[in-house]
Amino acid sequence: MRALVQHEFGDPARVLGVEERPLPEPGPGQVRVRTVLSPIHNHDLWTARGTYGFKPELPAQAGTEAVGIVDALGEGVESPAVGQRVVTGGTFGVWSEYFVAKAAGLIPVPEALSDETAAQLVAMPFSALSLLDFLEVEAGDWIIQNAANGAVGRLLAQFAATRGVNVIGLVRREADVTVLAEAGIRNVVATAHDDWRTHVAELTGGAPIAAAVDSVGGESSGDLLHLLVEGGTLVSFGAMGSDTMSISSGDVIFKQATVKGFWGSKVSASMPADKRNALFGELITAAISGGITLPVAGVYLFDDIHDAVHASDRQGRVGKVLLKP
Repeated sequence: MRALVQHEFGDPARVLGVEERPLPEPGPGQVRVRTVLSPIHNHDLWTARGTYGFKPELPAQAGTEAVGIVDALGEGVESPAVGQRVVTGGTFGVWSEYFVAKAAGLIPVPEALSDETAAQLVAMPFSALSLLDFLEVEAGDWIIQNAANGAVGRLLAQFAATRGVNVIGLVRREADVTVLAEAGIRNVVATAHDDWRTHVAELTGGAPIAAAVDSVGGESSGDLLHLLVEGGTLVSFGAMGSDTMSISSGDVIFKQATVKGFWGSKVSASMPADKRNALFGELITAAISGGITLPVAGVYLFDDIHDAVHASDRQGRVGKVLLKP
């Protein structure tokens, strides 16, 4: 079978290439899946660069999320059935024509969802919904996030709306405010304006902001912390701008603030099964009803991985770049 493989860490557009690999056989409790579509996530590219929390042994395949068709069953597996369409969000090496996964970790896909939506159903949407749940906010509360035009930022705002939670989104450019408004996401503020903090206060009507999600780092971390109410929580989700958080000790002390990190894979691994199932049910319902949207920026063949990586890295991209065998 054909798969994307790397023999060294570095620029994914350079180190990933198509190779022939043995067809994998499912072991006990596993199934083999024929890949249909797979998204490119930032963490996939960080892994290829060798800069993520998970560093595979080389040579290694790549990719972590995919929609596909069950092709073969391992010993003891009765479900899902051969021919059933399923998704996985935590199986490494899915940028291949076939991959093997634990049967218990696969999620059946309702017919109402397209392959394009199903392909990106788990990693980003489930992270966004888990993140919202992690904040422990209730209907009527206010939260604030930067990088509001990113995939998780958009999804967090959409999930929050279904729960009645108010969200202020921060972006850099006024053009991004317009793009998000066209997607139905309101209460977005461009930080390019000197008076952006005043605009935030106007949108909340002076209501307290209970929690903040920081995906940028640097001075942006401190900006979010400064806006929180006493006893508020600042959650670090990413570091798009800097791997250092610049926050005021005065804000931490006098606001009695909590600062903590969120890593989706760790949170998911320790999540009780009943909560995980409930969140997945909420996620699929939102995807079918249109409560969340999962746009696609483009679909590329494995052979075009160089172009696909550059498309994924493109500034202002809306939607995920998908790969297909």
